[in-house]
Amino acid sequence: MTNTITNILVPVDFSPHAEYAFTYATTLAERFGAKLVLLYVVDDSFVTGGWSSEIYVPNVPELMENLIADADRRLATLKASAAALGLTAETAVIRGRPAHAIVEHAKNGGFDLIVMGTHGRTGVSHVVMGSVAERVLRKAPCPVLTVRGTEAVEARAKPEAA
Repeated sequence: MTNTITNILVPVDFSPHAEYAFTYATTLAERFGAKLVLLYVVDDSFVTGGWSSEIYVPNVPELMENLIADADRRLATLKASAAALGLTAETAVIRGRPAHAIVEHAKNGGFDLIVMGTHGRTGVSHVVMGSVAERVLRKAPCPVLTVRGTEAVEARAKPEAA
């Protein structure tokens, strides 16, 4: 680990929270002259055990290809937004369990910082859903900055008054 920030990993799930984290990461990248790597993890349910052999899912390979292609398109839009700010950005789509895949990608990529959004779940929803950000925070090889842009998220949820 170094004391400079030159390589920032930004895991995204295309939620408003992740969008806010992306915006935050671009601000940091501008200030530090850092490169961004935008990462999306396709939750491969065969890896995570979500689909068992008792459930028939037609065309699983095609389904996975479609998920990856959609993620690539959406990441390209974020990459273009970063480029418009004069930033260097790369994209990656990988398959696996999100928290584990993010940590492994961070280890292998030599990142100085991970910037990611958090949904801020509490209570029962936190117990049931868990927290990818929390798991990444516990296992990451570098500092993790979690961003929760509640004002931005709430503003999108409420339509403007006429």
